[in-house]
Amino acid sequence: MRKSAFLLLIALGLMCIHSETNAQQTLTPVQFTPISYVKDGKPFYLISGEFHYFRVPKADWKKRMELFKQAGGNCVATYVPWLIHEPKEGTFDFSTEGIRDLEDFLKLAKEENLYVIVRPGPYQYSELAFDGLPDWLAKNYPQLRAKTFDGKDLKGSTVSYQHPLFLKKTKTWFDKVNPILAKYSVNKGGAVVFLQLDKELTGAHFWNGSIDYNPETMGFGQKDGKYPLFLKKKYGDIATLNKKYETSYKSFEDVRPIEPKSYDKTSEIAHLKDYYDFYFFMCGEYLDTLAKMVRSNGIDVPFIHNAANPEMIPYFKEAVSKLQQPFMLGMDSYYNLDQKWDQNNPTPQYAIREFYGLEMLRLMGFPPTIFELASGSASDWPAMSATDAKACYMLNIAFGMKGHNYYIFTGGPNPMGYGATTDNYDYGAPVGAKNEVRPLYYAQQEVANFLAKESWLVNAKMTHDCRISLDFEYARSGNYWKNKGSFAVSSPDAWDLMAKGVLTTAMLSSASPEFCDLSNTDFLKDKTPLIVVTSSAMSADKQQNLVNYLKQGGKVLLLPTVPEFDNNLNPCTILKDFLGDVKLGNSSSAVKRATFGDIQNVRKKNIFIFEKMPKDAEILGVEENSGKPIACKFKTEGNGTVVIAAINWLASHNEQNQMLVYLLNKLDYKQQVTCDNMNIWHTLRSDGNQQMLFLMNLYTAPQSANIEYLDKSGNLIKLGKVDVEAMSVKPVLLK
Repeated sequence: MRKSAFLLLIALGLMCIHSETNAQQTLTPVQFTPISYVKDGKPFYLISGEFHYFRVPKADWKKRMELFKQAGGNCVATYVPWLIHEPKEGTFDFSTEGIRDLEDFLKLAKEENLYVIVRPGPYQYSELAFDGLPDWLAKNYPQLRAKTFDGKDLKGSTVSYQHPLFLKKTKTWFDKVNPILAKYSVNKGGAVVFLQLDKELTGAHFWNGSIDYNPETMGFGQKDGKYPLFLKKKYGDIATLNKKYETSYKSFEDVRPIEPKSYDKTSEIAHLKDYYDFYFFMCGEYLDTLAKMVRSNGIDVPFIHNAANPEMIPYFKEAVSKLQQPFMLGMDSYYNLDQKWDQNNPTPQYAIREFYGLEMLRLMGFPPTIFELASGSASDWPAMSATDAKACYMLNIAFGMKGHNYYIFTGGPNPMGYGATTDNYDYGAPVGAKNEVRPLYYAQQEVANFLAKESWLVNAKMTHDCRISLDFEYARSGNYWKNKGSFAVSSPDAWDLMAKGVLTTAMLSSASPEFCDLSNTDFLKDKTPLIVVTSSAMSADKQQNLVNYLKQGGKVLLLPTVPEFDNNLNPCTILKDFLGDVKLGNSSSAVKRATFGDIQNVRKKNIFIFEKMPKDAEILGVEENSGKPIACKFKTEGNGTVVIAAINWLASHNEQNQMLVYLLNKLDYKQQVTCDNMNIWHTLRSDGNQQMLFLMNLYTAPQSANIEYLDKSGNLIKLGKVDVEAMSVKPVLLK
């Protein structure tokens, strides 16, 4: 036999084996826990890529799916745009030719053993005209458009989510598209593993400058309207509301929202807050309404949704409570889409946002997932390099990401001239519109190979030496609380201090923080030092939980104040009463500098002075000009330890890093990792058997640091000098 013929037979044999292997594989349902995705009872990492059947030529589907699998992918995601399948009202087109080949796409994904995430909307965005809604919808039915406070249309194609007519039109669309998707669910032997409800909820409103005030949707002036009923449920009787608002409404249906602007009066801040709370409640109602529609169409897979960025995750607290399981929230993550962005590559500021975003998702009970992870850009400039992208992917893995969807993996021509930006939706993706393979593809392949090699990471948790409280209400309070008013510290101030002061300083000082939610009593079990950043307002349940924690011997660093109100701005002094004789006043010094122990010249954004403190309190810090105390330590009932540091700062100087470690040391802090270069950040992750240290250099020059860490037995291990390349994240497997 000639050598060429022999090699051909071997190749054919391997193809047969590969074909048989593919035939034997089945796509099984996927569940999720707070730690990871699970299939067949085993954890796995979800690697998805955006792949639009209506943009990628059908002739290229198979080739690009194979490329994606070779890059480690196990799932593809696609929108199912309403505007291309119902171009004229009442005329639906799901033909298997041209741009509408939905069923053939789902069949091919199954043949290629790729899961599919489907997004039937109704919103799509995706740089499609009319945000993916049919052009006839808002054009022919102007009454369903979202409204500004003064009654103007928010935008021509921006709808009021819960408007009865919009829901009616959506149901007609869902009744056509969802039975098709249901046929291909993984539970019925198909590939559809998750269905996303809508898209980046609230974005249609916030990005156009206002939340929705459509009077028909909200029910202003109607006894059974949604807004009056919301207020009635909260206040019980109109007299209670009037006392809170300092108004004289005769009934709940008479109440109207007030103009969204800055207010100093507590009554007005509370009034504005109630409308934002109502708006977020309505968003939860909307997702729940969509979920019920979809279930009635026979869909039996879990639901997902994507918050448009880390800051928007708290907008979904009501939705997460409202929707029945299985439902999972994820987020989007971009660092460069056009020149208007604050940064065009992953920076430390970007890393901070990713950290608290992923931690918020974990605290909500979900495996932290990025459903839109930057993979190309809607703009050709500024460029997105493969080096930058890999650093982005690895830092999110370091922070606990357990699944992601690249947006986008591959693209192509926009259908029917419906592109809102360009006719060719190439996006600079890893695989281009002409099947060209770009450097970004190989960066993603490297990341997938790393995850496959270190598969234990899918079960890994953060190894922490301290904790930081995360208050979801503080994260969204900037919408309604613009000025301090009569309060010493506003909730937006507290959120800013947490993110740009405490968390950033913790990373700079080589701490290993983890977030905790004070409303979840799980935090009581952990006795590592707890940093609690609070405004003048904190919910009663959180105050009580903190008291209980201290009664159990907990150790708390409390800053910059002691709360005296609850989140509804009603007097609430549960924590203050427990702590005893503590009173803070304002500093009159023009220069905000302080001394902590031997650490001098610590710069501050704001300082409060102790007018009263427990008589046995140890003074830890003083204002430099007046010498008055601004930080102290004392014991509480139950042998708890409290350090109160009445300070607010923006991370900027070494002295602040030293100060934080000094204050934590007063709470028996045992630092897990020590790094002598504050510009190299780290996280340490472990599954209980193995542990990996991630070292992050988010700068354009290589750096090095001397690293020490405590092993599982508490022994100090010196790694010595470690070099980290520019714009990279270096994983170090520890013994």
